[in-house]
Amino acid sequence: MTGKSIAIKELKADDMELLLTLRMEVLSHVFSQEKKELSDSEWDDIRRENEDYYNEELEKGGHVACAIYVSGELAGCGGVCLYREMPSPDNRSGKCAYLMNIYVRQEFRRQGLAKKICNYLIDKAKEKGAEKIYLESSDMAFELYRTLGFEDMNGYLKLNKVK
Repeated sequence: MTGKSIAIKELKADDMELLLTLRMEVLSHVFSQEKKELSDSEWDDIRRENEDYYNEELEKGGHVACAIYVSGELAGCGGVCLYREMPSPDNRSGKCAYLMNIYVRQEFRRQGLAKKICNYLIDKAKEKGAEKIYLESSDMAFELYRTLGFEDMNGYLKLNKVK
């Protein structure tokens, strides 16, 4: 990375086309098998739902999104959802954050960019009062998140196919 400039830009509603392009790129990689089973119309529906989400959550401060650039070239992105759960002794305010879509394009991987994105978004979540920050990890990123201080949540389960 010597000699290359790195910049992180917070993305706003004015950046909607970029936000949606990046989100759909991330989803295409994370859900590559599921995407094959969706029609173009269903994929377009997901894109529209994401646009609705961004319009609502960016406006009210419930989401922070960013893009990272290397020497002016788009290299990756990330986001953090901000929400409130019931307060408890380990989170008296109930303010939480969910780190998501940490994504670096193939040609920019293994250069520390994902860590920069995470630190940026963690700082944003803390600025907004989050006392707990959660995430789900791919196998590839697991060690990165451990180096940032994330720990396994034993006993955490997920109900699939909620309808």
